[in-house]
Amino acid sequence: MRHALIIGKFYPPHVGHHAMVRFAATVADRVTVVVMAATVESVPLRDRVAWMTESHAGDETVTITGIVCDAPIDHTSRAVWAAQVACMRAAVGNEPVDVVVTSEPYGEELARWFDARHVPFDLPRSTFPVSGTACRRDLAASWRFLDAPARAGLATRIVVVGSESTGTTTVAGALAAHFRQRWPDTECVDEFGRQDTVDKASRAGSVDDIVWTGDDFARIARTQAAHEEAAARRGSPVLICDTDAFATTVWERRYLGPESHHAVADDRAALYLVTDHDGVPFVQDGIRDGEQVRAEMTEWFLDALTRTGRSWVLLTGSREERLQLAIRVAEQELRRRTTFTAPLGGILEA
Repeated sequence: MRHALIIGKFYPPHVGHHAMVRFAATVADRVTVVVMAATVESVPLRDRVAWMTESHAGDETVTITGIVCDAPIDHTSRAVWAAQVACMRAAVGNEPVDVVVTSEPYGEELARWFDARHVPFDLPRSTFPVSGTACRRDLAASWRFLDAPARAGLATRIVVVGSESTGTTTVAGALAAHFRQRWPDTECVDEFGRQDTVDKASRAGSVDDIVWTGDDFARIARTQAAHEEAAARRGSPVLICDTDAFATTVWERRYLGPESHHAVADDRAALYLVTDHDGVPFVQDGIRDGEQVRAEMTEWFLDALTRTGRSWVLLTGSREERLQLAIRVAEQELRRRTTFTAPLGGILEA
């Protein structure tokens, strides 16, 4: 057959979806996958399309497209079917469809609307015991059924930032240890800039002899972001980061002034925990040189976070108070990030 069609919400995409797409590629010369998302759903259409596109980049005969559809679900209503199919046809571009591939009981009816043949795939979900509904109900339990792009997009990212010697590494490590009790593969992304500073100091002779450039901070930000992304793709539902590319932009200001903008921060959703300098003694570890600007840097972090619309919480008090608040806020963010808005209709709900 020439053209196969797959319709789905992919909310979120999982291994069963990917297997069905690759199965369809053995049935027809070309496969069009239409991602249908409603505006009320908590994972945007663009993300689902991007994840599916990356997952099937190597499947040369597969095309991923998407469309917003806010029609309700009612398999008994011809008017609803017509509204849904109109969106599908708009996404496909009114190209003739020879076969519709689904893992749903209403596949036969869907195929009739396209004057096509229905080819079922794993209807009992015995080969891939997962569904979009199951993923939304308990994302952590379904984490192993997600591939790398969806994991990276759905991971709850907690980033700890602050000026020198304010306990960022301590808080990040404690958070990672907390979540590892639940998920042993929880990762904590180390601060690349620290190791880079050690290396540069070794080459220069001392920290005081280091000459920083905008290119240095751009490279550090890129490397930090790459390490974070790699960890998100292989780790657990929560990712702890001891700084990130955004924090690198603040450190660039510290060394090169407010007019230097070489480091670039991405727009990944994350919760930032800012370790306050107040009440924390400055401990010299051989590479620190900013005791006199700790208070100013704390304000820079808070200002930059606020100005860019990022979510942040200031950690103050004793060490134990800071850790307790960090865990409490991280757990709250994890619950929020793993709670999905109920899907609005759609012919294919899985």
